[in-house]
Amino acid sequence: MKLPHERFDYSPIVGRRRWTLPKGARIAVWTIVNVEEWSIEKAMPRQYLATPQGVTVVPDVPNWAWHDYGMRVGFWRLLEALQKRKIRATTAINANVCNSYPPVARAMLDAGWEFMGHGVVQGAMHLLSDQREAIRQAISILQKFTGKKPKGWLGPGLTETWETLDLLAQEGIEYVSDWVNDDQPYELRTTAGRLVSVPYTIELNDIPMMIIQHHASSEWLQRCRDQFDRLYAEGARNPRVMAIAVHPYIHGVPHRIKYFEAVYDYIRKHKGVWMATGEEIYEWYKAHKW
Repeated sequence: MKLPHERFDYSPIVGRRRWTLPKGARIAVWTIVNVEEWSIEKAMPRQYLATPQGVTVVPDVPNWAWHDYGMRVGFWRLLEALQKRKIRATTAINANVCNSYPPVARAMLDAGWEFMGHGVVQGAMHLLSDQREAIRQAISILQKFTGKKPKGWLGPGLTETWETLDLLAQEGIEYVSDWVNDDQPYELRTTAGRLVSVPYTIELNDIPMMIIQHHASSEWLQRCRDQFDRLYAEGARNPRVMAIAVHPYIHGVPHRIKYFEAVYDYIRKHKGVWMATGEEIYEWYKAHKW
């Protein structure tokens, strides 16, 4: 067991040397579309509609179908919105989506998106009987489908056990985004060398905001604007990273898609913004770290 202080050093952002981004950008913005597979044979990992009497039911038809709407309809709205704005996203993808929803996976590959490891199917890393084998399987499926080994990893639900970072590094993963504790990349120590933490978000993630906290759809737009404005201002002194994390069954629905589009239209009005993938941020950091 390794505690956080054994994995990385405390580094106050006010004491760091200035970082640089391509073309002198103030801020790197990356989009993560979380594309997942849920098994109808298990209890749903998330519920929008509670069952009568609060019991757990299998099959849970409405909540499974709610997710499946994202794969049948919602994903395509997100894809169109991003392609229209010439934005390449990173997909944090359950690897078996490549087998279960091949048109979705193929569309992301054709669009030039980065494929980031996100387990095989949706479920906490703590519940796996063989975590190393699951990591290997996820990497293998993605490499076979894309022709390229994934460099990044996001734990399903951002879950890690005490050993996960070591196992990921041993299997060739180079960056992770489970540690939502900074606005700049930093290094993590493992038994197989260093991993890089690329900033992710739970505050702008649509699961906490829309499904857990039950904010109005428009609130996500306002929060994204506010987040961008402050990071953009701070980035004049020392560049920052902003992550935007969405799910097809949440932001791909008709009553939210316009707010998703509005966020990017707002960001694109500003100069000095680098629209990047997680891998591009990682590679830049590796080549230009302090």
